[in-house]
Amino acid sequence: MDYRRTYVRDLFDMPPGTATSAYGWVKTRRDSKGISFVQISDGSCFKDFQVIVNEGVLSSDDLKLLTTGACVRFDGKIVESPAAGQAVEMQAEAVEVFGAADPQTYPLQKKGATMEYLREIAHLRARGNTFGAVFRVRNRAAFAIHKFFQTRGFHYVHTPIITASDAEGAGAMFQVTTAVETVEKAVEGGTEHQAAYRIRNANPKEDFFGKPSYLTVSGQLEAETLAMGMTNVYTFGPTFRAENSSTSRHAAEFWMVEPEMAFCDLEGDMNLAEEFLKEVVADLLDQCGDDLSFFNQRIEKELLETLQHVVSSPFERLTYTEAVKLLETSGESFEFPVHWGADLQSEHERWLTETKVGRPVILTDYPKEIKAFYMRANEDGKTVRAMDVLAPRIGEIMGGSQREERLDVLESRITEMGLPLEPYWWYLDLRRFGTAPHAGFGLGFERLLMYVTGMKNIRDVIPYHRTPGHAEF
Repeated sequence: MDYRRTYVRDLFDMPPGTATSAYGWVKTRRDSKGISFVQISDGSCFKDFQVIVNEGVLSSDDLKLLTTGACVRFDGKIVESPAAGQAVEMQAEAVEVFGAADPQTYPLQKKGATMEYLREIAHLRARGNTFGAVFRVRNRAAFAIHKFFQTRGFHYVHTPIITASDAEGAGAMFQVTTAVETVEKAVEGGTEHQAAYRIRNANPKEDFFGKPSYLTVSGQLEAETLAMGMTNVYTFGPTFRAENSSTSRHAAEFWMVEPEMAFCDLEGDMNLAEEFLKEVVADLLDQCGDDLSFFNQRIEKELLETLQHVVSSPFERLTYTEAVKLLETSGESFEFPVHWGADLQSEHERWLTETKVGRPVILTDYPKEIKAFYMRANEDGKTVRAMDVLAPRIGEIMGGSQREERLDVLESRITEMGLPLEPYWWYLDLRRFGTAPHAGFGLGFERLLMYVTGMKNIRDVIPYHRTPGHAEF
């Protein structure tokens, strides 16, 4: 056996009469008048492939093992199929069962299952239609993202996962330390013990890194340092937030796409963001048609129409101030009041994109109080050169800014945010030595996947979710 073998996706294109093998997991088996109809899948495409087992071809012992979940290889010939919706099928001549699956205990049966239950068997859910489609789209989206940047001369860089600085100034970070001790506690009513862990009250200088260190919330600041020598770079990797939130949009571990560009202003940043979203979505529409059609049918009606609209429509560009005026005069009764200086909520963003404009919107020039310290201050002293890309059905999908390149202004902003200057000495050095205008944005990869699949929960677009109280796998 070799990875270059035939996959299920290849079987559909084989002419009748071809002798071949079909590897995969049994989805269903149906018996009728001495003939068994076996559907198999190997995850290479959305469609299952049908194998016909005529009476007497296989022993009764082999036939008994062909139950849902079993891993098999069929040898046989491709023949024309009389069934609707498929041109060919296989007439089996032999079978090898690599791994049986007890039909009484196999957790992933043909009958429907809730998303909540499937999260409990995340190690098996990729075998089903929904999550096979999710993870194929995830794979293709990652490829499309790399292709987008690589064809534009960007360098792919790897920024640290462990850091001593808080890129966002938010403080919701996971600490990394070796200063832990085990606390043994007796289990009530027995002699067994369970281990708990706590951080010792140790001197940070004696810890592994010699100072408080954390899992990163963003690779942006480090990516900026590389852009200041390599011009255009991007990072695409895991980031972490220690927010104790169990909403459908929050996870403790997620992936971020973060390009940074030297000699670029806010206008250039907006242009790249629009090109990026259009090209990635267009690639998925072209390469993942069957998977997206499934989502359109079963998960989110009009999904395909929405995605095609993103690709074909120019994005509207408004300032934050203009957007607030539109919202204040909309006549809508929003759950969260709208006023200048308030952070816009999802309901406001969706009204702008779905009701008022009818296509994606890029909002710019937000009040400085609601944005990060690294965003370039405008001359009005009240706003910064920030931008958020808002999309119909989900609201904000990416955010960015022109970065503050002036040393004195950046130092003032850090101090205003109540942050110490010392941890950012290296970041400030970029402004001391050869500073340059630069800009970038960040995109939560899982947020993009929720948008292009219609899935409603971030836990369902990542193979193994990390949320409060959950790190099972």
